[in-house]
Amino acid sequence: YYPHGITTDGTNLYVADESNHLIRKIVISTGAVTTVAGTGSSGSANGTGTSASFNLPEGITTDGTNLYVADTSNHLIRKIVISTGAVTTLAGTGSSGSANGTGTSASFNIPYGITTDGTNLYVTDFGNHLIRQIVISTGAVTTVAGTGSSGSANGTGTSASFNGPRGITTDGTNLYVADFDNHLIRQIE
Repeated sequence: YYPHGITTDGTNLYVADESNHLIRKIVISTGAVTTVAGTGSSGSANGTGTSASFNLPEGITTDGTNLYVADTSNHLIRKIVISTGAVTTLAGTGSSGSANGTGTSASFNIPYGITTDGTNLYVTDFGNHLIRQIVISTGAVTTVAGTGSSGSANGTGTSASFNGPRGITTDGTNLYVADFDNHLIRQIE
């Protein structure tokens, strides 16, 4: 029901099934679909498998061991251990904001897209017009780029501006951002 984000480990596809508030797995070779996590109703509970809940998850990425989800309407970044289905909150207070910090002391405003280089997560913080970095091992959240106000200026770090960034990916060196409301694809070196 409005599937948004999708990622793969090469064997399976993992889908953020937005309006069902679920994270789904599709076995590529057979097309078999199962629910990895989520109750099917909106919520923000941590837990295992179908005892955990999400609220309109949009973005999803994997490092091969874990899934990382932009739990958009909860303003959270969630971690799912693929082997067990255990869901925890990696970062975010659960309320909208733009604070840098560690884990649940950091805040987001409509986190949308998410990607990883294996060490860090990079998140398009749509409502804040920011690109955020999360160190996976510590949960430390910092702002990589953006002023925090809408705009389209090129520049370095917080002197650059975005307008509703949504999609994001990395080639391991650079970030590429779908700057939605500016109708641009932006590169961050």
